[in-house]
Amino acid sequence: MILTDILDNKRIELAETKKRLPLRELEVRAANSPAPRDFIAVLKGTDMKIIAEIKRASPSKGTIAADIDPIAVARIFARHGAAAISVLTEARYFMGNIEFLSAINSALGESRPPLLRKDFLFDPYQIYEARTYGADAVLLIARIVPPQELQMLIALTRELKMEALVEVHNEAEINTAVESGAAIIGINNRDLDTFRVDLKTTERLRGRIPDDKIVVSESGIRDRTDIAYLRDCRVDAVLIGEALIAAPDIAAKMRELL
Repeated sequence: MILTDILDNKRIELAETKKRLPLRELEVRAANSPAPRDFIAVLKGTDMKIIAEIKRASPSKGTIAADIDPIAVARIFARHGAAAISVLTEARYFMGNIEFLSAINSALGESRPPLLRKDFLFDPYQIYEARTYGADAVLLIARIVPPQELQMLIALTRELKMEALVEVHNEAEINTAVESGAAIIGINNRDLDTFRVDLKTTERLRGRIPDDKIVVSESGIRDRTDIAYLRDCRVDAVLIGEALIAAPDIAAKMRELL
């Protein structure tokens, strides 16, 4: 199963990273990092918000755009109305790199939207790492983190003045996310077992999420029709990667979606 392979590889990679940079040193670096942007604030409001994603590849689609310049794409996203930018940092399956976060942070400077680190995060070390490299928020997947650990990771994220987007795919995971204190819940329309995508997942699950939560729909969103459908489902934001990155003109695609 692909998810199991990804997590197995991530654990090996993380163990090696910890040897190169001990947690104590990482904690100091995180504490000395500039204050993060307010991820929650940019997702509030009556208009649908777009979290635009830098995504070079995926297990389901293979290579999407191996040669894209993350900084150039981030600038396009920022100029054309992205409320936030999601940066995939998983290397083996998504061709990401955590260095993309710091590079985008430095290049866009004070005018940049908040940055979301999207990866397979399950260890406090990875939260400190995200803060050190300039992330303002992190993705936490309810499927891969036990409830008590999810609660702890959310609390740690907030200690570092960041926020967590907690991803769910079914009713049980919604309950876990809510009980763990998630303020932002992302409904993944992609089944991580089969990798099938169905936007009706958002419609089915939206009513199970308390109204005081910010709701993000993720995966499979391609055009204005999809956005209109999800607006009717009462979501606050959509996370879009492949449809933007694969577009011949990313700026034009952003304008179309907004």
